Amino acid sequence: MQMNSDLELPDPTTKERLIDSWNFTRDLIKKIWLYVIIGIAIGGFIHGWIPAGTLAKYAGKSNPFAVFVAVVIGVPLYSNAAGVIPLVSELTRAGVAMGTSLAFMMAVTALSLPEAILLRRVLKPKLLAVFFGVVALGIVFTGYLFNFVIR
Repeated sequence: MQMNSDLELPDPTTKERLIDSWNFTRDLIKKIWLYVIIGIAIGGFIHGWIPAGTLAKYAGKSNPFAVFVAVVIGVPLYSNAAGVIPLVSELTRAGVAMGTSLAFMMAVTALSLPEAILLRRVLKPKLLAVFFGVVALGIVFTGYLFNFVIR
């Protein structure tokens, strides 16, 4: 089915597309750079302030709430998955269950405070709360599932 329309859509050149992309990127960075810096500073402060053994101490295999503790500790931190993998390796070596370690890793990467600060610029608080709630529940479920399957 072909639509007959008098509306002609512009067909920008490659150069025009690059210029538009650059302008959009520049404007976006101008809007969020301060929030990125603040979020990274908060995450860095917390990351340096909490001793490395804290998670292993409070989220050990004997604690039935270990996955919840791992998620709560992981949320204020900020890292990408590649940056947190060595920490997950150390946590499992220190006796933290695999599911709890994975829940910590997912919370650090998906529910970080810096991410919340950035998302707040584009999401309303209610939608942001729903996003964090659904993702947190998924992470907790996954953590307990892994702890149950891998004993």
